[in-house]
This record gives sequence, structure tokens and C-alpha cells, in this order.
Amino acid sequence: YGMVFDAGSSHTSLFVYEWDSDKENNTGVVSQTLSCDVQGEGISSYANNPPEAGNSLRECLDKALQVIPAEKQRDVPAYLGATAGMRLLRKQNSSATEQVLAEVTKTMQEYPVAFKGARILTGEEEGAYGWISINYLLDSFTKYSPKAHMWLHPEAANIFGALDLGGASTQITFMPEGSVLSQNEASGFTLYGYSYNIYTHSYLCYGQNEMLKRLAKELIVSSPSTRVHHPCYPKGYNETVSLSSFRASPCTDGSDPRLPLGDSTVTLEGRGNTSGCLAALRKLFNFSACGQSQDCTFDGVYQPPLRGQFIAFAGFYYTFNFLNLTHQQSLSEVNTTVLSFCSRNWTELVQSFPQDLKYLHTYCSMGIYILTLLLDGYKFNKHTWSNIHFSRQAANTDIGWTLGFMLNFTNMIPAEALQHVKGHQPSLWAGAVSFLVLAIVAGLVAVFLHCFWKTK
Repeated sequence: YGMVFDAGSSHTSLFVYEWDSDKENNTGVVSQTLSCDVQGEGISSYANNPPEAGNSLRECLDKALQVIPAEKQRDVPAYLGATAGMRLLRKQNSSATEQVLAEVTKTMQEYPVAFKGARILTGEEEGAYGWISINYLLDSFTKYSPKAHMWLHPEAANIFGALDLGGASTQITFMPEGSVLSQNEASGFTLYGYSYNIYTHSYLCYGQNEMLKRLAKELIVSSPSTRVHHPCYPKGYNETVSLSSFRASPCTDGSDPRLPLGDSTVTLEGRGNTSGCLAALRKLFNFSACGQSQDCTFDGVYQPPLRGQFIAFAGFYYTFNFLNLTHQQSLSEVNTTVLSFCSRNWTELVQSFPQDLKYLHTYCSMGIYILTLLLDGYKFNKHTWSNIHFSRQAANTDIGWTLGFMLNFTNMIPAEALQHVKGHQPSLWAGAVSFLVLAIVAGLVAVFLHCFWKTK
């Protein structure tokens, strides 16, 4: 068994995995035994009350111990990985970040498991582990052959790319054609004896929650008033926000001189204006930073040409699932559905979706934002749109970075470190081997001569 907490920006989830301990490390089949959502916000929200960050985990930890046999519990590797929410908190308040992680560690050490640590993942690690999870679950790395009674590398294996959308960041990861030119976004792995070089990049502040905050802030500063028109919110929906909330995140740049001083409030009034919404969302991206470069997304970030099929999960899946969209629909059909939803007023939406009131006002924003990110940002088009598969699970297991993380750190797969893997040149290997052979021969000769003279 193994357990991993995914401490995201908006919430925390615990996943418990199990596998047959009799199998070899590189042939074990891992399955998900438990998924538990921690009550409350993400652990970064406890910056002013760190002990509660640890206490929030107890209910899920108790549930985990109910499914793991008592005699195995102390051998269960347990991890907590924090993502973009804690990366943002570290930028703001490093001491509070350390206190939150310390309290989480303190709580987990009280339980009879082999706690291995709590740490903040880099965005590139988050993307790479998600990519490992997807391809492991879809048998892209290795597949069991009942006929041969052994594990084989699939012929012409279909390696999937990964698209992840969280609350504070979004990641794209795939295996490009040829080599990755920018080493800043390159990661190398050796999995089951095969080498993989992948491109992965994480965009902090482009997750769905932080994007919505950035959008609201830009609307407010461009139209200083106590009542501001929000083109992406449904007509008839109003929301009052405090200006101090924009100073709480590095993504909204609280030091921006355009933000009015004080702790006053502003009312955002929904207008259901799809063209205005698209224009406002596009302003959140710096597309001009790429110039005429084709190998560039936005904000001047390098990206090689897209390749292969992609699995879009987390926020991508939840938004498109709510809008009842699938990869089988053409891009024009998807556009029509999103724009049709955005044209509906608030009263009509409440009557149609009474069970989704918490996030209902955001789905128009998210639908248009995802299309902008995928098409204008990542460079998908009408021909490659069908390569994106929106999914929450694969092989009855939730898709995310946690499985790949655990596989790597429990050596369930023989993965090299996530840092840039650099191999030695063949000439260096040849020289090293030649040196070792000569050293061994010289040693044997020396032993022979020593014994010969001693006998004589």
C-alpha cells in the first residue's frame, strides 16, 4: 500500500494505492483503493492558523487506516505533495509556508504509517508526474502478455500528452518529435528500460481560480467604479468583492498602483457578453511576447510543436463535463455550445442547474478561457482538436500527479531523477571501460608476479 495527499490550491485529496507485493518492482500493477476529499480549503489557506492545516487531514487519514490492514500500516509509505497554492504562499510568506508544512508533518507522524515527508512540488514535477500517471494507467510503458506470461513493452506504444488545469496553475506535458531545444522545460526518464524525453511547462497564475481573480481585477482597474460590468458573468448575476482580496495573491499584484486604496468593495454585474468576455480573457495572456515565433505559446514561453493524443483532466474535464462536451464533437460544435451557454441569463441557469449554484456563474468564463488557452495558447486547431480527450479517470483510477509521484518514489518503476538527465558521451564511456579493464589486468599481473617471486 501507499498513500499520497494532493494538497492543491483550493482543496486537498488523499489517494490510497495498492499493488501485489509478490511482483517485481517494475511489473507491479497499481490500483486505487481509496479517494478521500479533505474538508475545507487547501492547506495554503491556513497561513494564519497552521495547526488547522494538520488537523484538516485527520478525517481522511482515519478513513485510510480503515482500508489498510493493521499489520501492514507501519510499512505504508505516506507522502504529502503541495502544489501551486503553496508555491504562491511561499512567494508571499516563507515562514508561514514552513509552519504549515511543519504542522502537516506533525499530524502525519502521529499515525502508524511510514511518513516520508511533506514538500512543495515544482510546476514541472507536477506536470511530469501527471504524464507518468496517465501513461502508466493506459499501459503505454509496459503491458502484461498472458500468452507470454511476462510484461512487454507495447509495440508502437501510444504515448499520451497531459493537460492539467488546477486552481492556481496549469501544466502541459508531452513527448515532442526529436529533442527539446529548451533545457528549462526538458525532463528525461528511463522507464522499464526505455528512455523518454518530455517537454513540460507549468504556468503559475493561469489556474482557474487565479485566472478568475485576475480577470475581475483587470475589469475593476479598467473601469474604476463601485459597480463594474463583468462580460463573462450571466446577465442578472451580481457579486460583491473586496478590493483587499486582490492583495492576497501574487497573481493579482496587490502593489498595482491602479488598484484603489483601502478595503472598499466593488459589485461585479454580469452582462453575458461573449465577445466582451473573449476580449477580456485574451488580455490576461501576453501573446505579443512571442513575436513571429511559431515555437512559442504566450508570455514568451517556448513550446515545441504538439505531438500525439492528449488527456485533459482536472479543471479541463470538470468544465467540459458540466457543459456536456466531448472530444468527439467538432471544434465548431464546442464553440457553439459554449457561446449558447454564455447567452443564458442567471434566472434561467438557476432553474436548469439548481444543484450547481456554487460555481454556476463561472462556467461561461471557464469555457471561453479553456478554448483560448488550448487554441491560442497551446496551438491546438480544428484538425488537432479531436486529439484532446477530456477525462477524469483511466483504468478506474483518478488521473493526477499523485500516482506518478508515488510510483517514482517507491521505485515501483525504475525512474531516474526528475532533474535534467544528462548521459555521458560514448567516448567517455569507452575510455572509462578501457581504464577499468587495464586496471584489472594490471592488478592480476601484479598478483601473479608477487606470488611467483614469493614462491621462488
